[in-house]
Amino acid sequence: MTPSAMQFISPLTFQALSGNPVHTELFDTDDGCMNAGGRAMHGAIAEENAMGHINLARWADALVIAPATANTIAKCSHGLADGLLSTLYLAATCPVYVAPAMNQAMWNKAVTQQNMQKLKAHGVIVIGPEQGDQACGETGFGRMSEPAEICSRLLAEPKEQFLKGLKVLISAGPTREPLDPVRYITNRSSGKMGYALANATLKAGAEVTLVSGPVMLTAPVHADIVRVETAAQMYEAVISRASKHDIYIGAAAVADYSPVVMEQQKIKKQAEQTTLTLQKTRDILAEVAQLDQRPFTVGFAAETHDLEAYAQDKLARKKLDMIAANWVGHEQGGFDSEQNALQVFWANGQKTLAMTDKNHIAEQLISLIAERMETKKA
Repeated sequence: MTPSAMQFISPLTFQALSGNPVHTELFDTDDGCMNAGGRAMHGAIAEENAMGHINLARWADALVIAPATANTIAKCSHGLADGLLSTLYLAATCPVYVAPAMNQAMWNKAVTQQNMQKLKAHGVIVIGPEQGDQACGETGFGRMSEPAEICSRLLAEPKEQFLKGLKVLISAGPTREPLDPVRYITNRSSGKMGYALANATLKAGAEVTLVSGPVMLTAPVHADIVRVETAAQMYEAVISRASKHDIYIGAAAVADYSPVVMEQQKIKKQAEQTTLTLQKTRDILAEVAQLDQRPFTVGFAAETHDLEAYAQDKLARKKLDMIAANWVGHEQGGFDSEQNALQVFWANGQKTLAMTDKNHIAEQLISLIAERMETKKA
């Protein structure tokens, strides 16, 4: 328990309810360490291991920080070790889970989101937060996930690697279409959904190639990363590899148009108005779906209106196996957000994946893709 936690409930209460020792101090030699049954171990072992925080870190099969406040998240993301909890985080070699809980404005603050990205890059598994009423009287994301949900995520049986032996190609992030050496046309895609899909696919046992536009994200360690900038470069990278893969997921926000001419020198501000001539870029998704040796092809559709109609049209027109559609321009989800919700369509079927953390929804989508692939084979 942290000092702040002890302002709400006493360590003695937790100890009485759990029947286990409660640790509060960084250098607490009296508590010793615990055995696999949760009971304190005393005697020779405890005497030899007086550094209680190291004992706890080595003893644990998992470290769960719940609730994880903005302060704790900031400490852990920056490697501070000024108390038992932050020191345990640094010393732990087991899987680490955090369940954020804070005011919605604190959660949405840019620095908090940056700290969360750092933790994810360090391999921390994030559970929540959820949307709902908060103790301060406000409503929004920041409410800690229910204890039952935290336990469900933590204690779930290790997932079968249902994509083991398969090769998956994923495109992610935006493209940049240069106007001159200084300026370019782009969009608001952060690449977070595509990168989350890459991580989920790796967990499912697949061999992953990630074709990435310019993003500010940490690349999945075990993926083969192909970095591109323009729509033409992404086209070449995907088309040259697609037939060698079992699945292609087009999560990138590829520019629909690019400038006909890139000026070799910076365009000067002179006339009151100027005209840009754009040309349509090549359709990566449609061409992958038309390959002789085509992979199972999954597209994405980001829409501001008529989501279902546009998604269904794109699914049929481009002859895709599946399409995952999401709203953009709304208060929740979409571009540059930690959460997303998807409406997934396939021939004669659909499924709604409710608003949640992008890492979680990526796992749900990958599982659904595997399910639909098996159905198609059958």
